Amino acid sequence: TQMAQISTVSGIEKLNTTVGGLTSQFMQMQALQGASLIGKEVILKGDGLITAEGVTQGLYQLDNAADRVKIEVLSPAGAVVDTFSDGAQSSGRHAFAWPGAAAVADPAGYRFRVIAHSGSTELDATALTRDRVDAVNTTGSALTLELVKAGSVPYASIQALD
Repeated sequence: TQMAQISTVSGIEKLNTTVGGLTSQFMQMQALQGASLIGKEVILKGDGLITAEGVTQGLYQLDNAADRVKIEVLSPAGAVVDTFSDGAQSSGRHAFAWPGAAAVADPAGYRFRVIAHSGSTELDATALTRDRVDAVNTTGSALTLELVKAGSVPYASIQALD
């Protein structure tokens, strides 16, 4: 019985060593894949407006179709500074341009909120933002992306590549 127990313990130790090696190889493969993202645009949860090519815009995700969508633009202090309709939208990812951005000297720091309805029911809407991958970090047990605006975020928080 004792010999069987010693054999079992020895087998578990070998299994742990093998799993540790596989984990290390997996992290190295993640780092290589992550390195290919450097300089690429990614989409993740966030309510920051983005200005690109002179257009201030935002993104959001709807899980269900909405018969009316309203966008509220918030100042850096959190006050609503503009509200506009984005009309009826199907489920999925949608982009919008902020029509009132020209009235603001610098739209940096402005955020947005999405309010979607189907009939009288308020729907879930997820605010999304774009950011650029600046570096990849493999410290710890998970791959982390260093983004230009958002800083350090787990790879798992990336919704899409853009």
